[in-house]
Amino acid sequence: MPDMILHCIGCGGEFIFSVAEQTFFAQRKLQNIPKRCHNCRVLEKAKRTTSIFNSLSQAFCEACGAVAIVPFKAKGHKPIYCADCFAATKQQQEKSPKP
Repeated sequence: MPDMILHCIGCGGEFIFSVAEQTFFAQRKLQNIPKRCHNCRVLEKAKRTTSIFNSLSQAFCEACGAVAIVPFKAKGHKPIYCADCFAATKQQQEKSPKP
């Protein structure tokens, strides 16, 4: 089962429905594939809970420059990553030995 490239109904952009996500959906017996990218899902969830919506910020990913919606007010003193780059950075940190 390969990665699937899907089109977001929220922003119209493409996003990847990875094998890991497909496996997660299958384990949970979820039958519908996602219709929105990560950022649009966060925004939709925020619309349902206004307290989260008030704390959302839009920023640019430090690694790839894409727009990232984050659930906090970006102050600019730490790097901000989009969901894909954040996962890749986290995975790299887990692989590298700690001093």
